[in-house]
Parts: sequence; structure tokens; C-alpha cells
Amino acid sequence: MKRILHSLKAAAGLILASMTLSHCATGPTSSGASASQISSDSRVALRQLYASHPKARQLGSRAKGILVFPSITKGGFILGGMGGNGALVRPDGSIQDYYQTGGLSYGLQAGVQKYGYALFLMDREAFVNINRADGWEVGSSPSLTVVDKGVASSLSTTTIDKGTYAVFFNQTGLMGGLGLQGSKITRIHPGR
Repeated sequence: MKRILHSLKAAAGLILASMTLSHCATGPTSSGASASQISSDSRVALRQLYASHPKARQLGSRAKGILVFPSITKGGFILGGMGGNGALVRPDGSIQDYYQTGGLSYGLQAGVQKYGYALFLMDREAFVNINRADGWEVGSSPSLTVVDKGVASSLSTTTIDKGTYAVFFNQTGLMGGLGLQGSKITRIHPGR
């Protein structure tokens, strides 16, 4: 009985991982969601983030643009994946472009979670990174700072003029850790 239960768990995990990976592997032109839906979801998520995270509002007031991914799905069992769509919000609130993030991982992991994140692009170099033809491998950027409670307490207007700041929000589900290592951001062209 114990062996059957273990086999069922392993099979369920593999099915979950393959479903997640197939979601993450969609091409940059087949994002699924419409541009208007991505725009709306991104604006709502940014407003909610500002309401719940004062340092995010401070970053937003200084940013050259904010890349908002309102809903990322991450899941796996040994082999995992993550993915979702987002929009680049300009300081005036307009949407400049649309992006998809995706990534694969392997190792000791099990579970499923949903979350959102915003990348606050503080300088021109950050814009160059997100518009590379082959995409931007986020975790490899030396100028990326993940804003958690410890980092947030040390942010000031004199320390946030350069680089990219990531703020996570709306985490649900259970899977160990949030991170951007191994994820790639690519521009997409969703239907209107």
C-alpha cells in the first residue's frame, strides 16, 4: 500500500510538472491573454502593491518604468517550471510593451504556488536588459535587488537611482522559496 501511494504521488508530481512546463514553454507570440487583459491585470496589481507596500510606491515614484507580472504560476516535483505574462508600465501609467516570463528548475522541490512580482527599472541599462532580442535572464543581473523586509528598511531616495528592484506580492500555495534565478523575460505581442 505504501509503495502504491508513493507511486501515485510521483505520477501526480510528474503530471503537474509537465503541465507547468508546457504552460511555461509557450512561444513569445502565443501568450494566451489579450493585451487589454494583461494591461488591466497589471494596473490593478500595481495599485494593490502600492496600497500594501509603502516602499514599492517610493520605488515607483522614481522608476523609469515598472514591469508588472500580476500572476505567475510556479510548480513542480523535482523538475519544475514557472511562467506568466506582464506589462511595462510607464511613469505616466501608460503601457509601453508586453512581456512573458518563464523558467525551468530542477532539484529538491515539490508543490504549486501563485504570486506576482514587479520589477522597478531605475535606469536606462534596465530598459536595455529587458529588450534584448534573446530575452533577459533575470537572475544573472548583478544590478537586481530583491526587496524584502530587510532591504526595504534600508531604502532611501539616495540609494534607489540605479539598477532594478524586484518586489513580490500576492503569494498563495505552497512551494519552497521565491526567486528569479533561472527565469527569462521576453517581449511578446499579444492580440488586442
